[in-house]
Amino acid sequence: MDRPLKRTPLYDAHVKAGARMVPFGGWEMPVQYAGIVEEHRAVRAAAGCFDVSHMGEFEVEGPHALAALQRLTTNDVGALEVGQVQYSLLCYPDGGIVDDLTLYRLASDRYMLTVNASNIDKDWAWVQEHGAAARWRNVSGETGLIAVQGPKAEALVGRLADRDVTRIAYYHVAEGTVGGVRTLVSRTGYTGEDGFELYVGAADTPRLWSALLQAGRGDGAVPVGLGARDTLRLEMRYALYGNDIDQTTNPLEAGLGWIVKPGKGDFVGRDAIEKVRAAGPRRKLIGLEMADRSVARHGYPVVKDGGATGLITSGSYGPSVERSIALAYVASAHAAVGTELGVEIRGQVKPGRVVKTPFHPSRVKK
Repeated sequence: MDRPLKRTPLYDAHVKAGARMVPFGGWEMPVQYAGIVEEHRAVRAAAGCFDVSHMGEFEVEGPHALAALQRLTTNDVGALEVGQVQYSLLCYPDGGIVDDLTLYRLASDRYMLTVNASNIDKDWAWVQEHGAAARWRNVSGETGLIAVQGPKAEALVGRLADRDVTRIAYYHVAEGTVGGVRTLVSRTGYTGEDGFELYVGAADTPRLWSALLQAGRGDGAVPVGLGARDTLRLEMRYALYGNDIDQTTNPLEAGLGWIVKPGKGDFVGRDAIEKVRAAGPRRKLIGLEMADRSVARHGYPVVKDGGATGLITSGSYGPSVERSIALAYVASAHAAVGTELGVEIRGQVKPGRVVKTPFHPSRVKK
């Protein structure tokens, strides 16, 4: 029998607000409130609040924490100062991706990993197996997480915070209170807009959610569901685990070589990744712009000169760029910007073209 869907601490708030709830990664989550396009545009123009409490959080500490993380992850954890955040990967020995994650250095020997909701159990087993020398704690169930994203996010969070959040740099984190709630304030996000991800105790999450929406009402802040979260991240070319990256994906194929640091020493998957680097990846993840309003969906075939060259991994209409866009793996020979490709949609081949990504310019405050 299927396991019942889990619910975040904000489930009741979503239902009360009229959100359409859907299954996602084992959770019952809001896909939209007023509408995907409306919510997407609110984030680009003002501010949006996202419930991302379904994400997983693992704390790791002790004298062996750094060595364990260097062995487990692809990026160089040794380069992190206290208060810095890093995007990274867990990989299998064959170079396939276990998960993508953000890694926080909270103190000299204390770190936190934020992992994807659908991978919490798998990731927990993986870090326990390959990082057993360190002290680990799975705090996913006791942690709430709210993302506040958009050009007015900084002012909104700043009005409720007990510290000057303008001094928190991009990919940095600081402790404080927001809306009277003890919060880990992280200047990170998944939208390409400026903003924060706010980690709080699970029981305090509804209080913070209400405070943010009430304080931001005059600025046009709205609750945002998973639908707009997906279109926002697609416009930025941010990978979604299970669509654009998975256990069959090598980081170099996915354009994630910038978070693979072989010079730091050995880590799980290093040899396999370096073999691909030496030979060159046979396929690459590219951005595709459709010539018309046809939407290329996950799994649709990509063709070149009548022959198959790859598959769509993510696709949608991009509300900010006002055109149909997609990500796809194609043969490296067909990955150059400007290459004309076709996408097979319901038996018809629709024209598209490889374009430079991101599709929409980033507006994060670096």
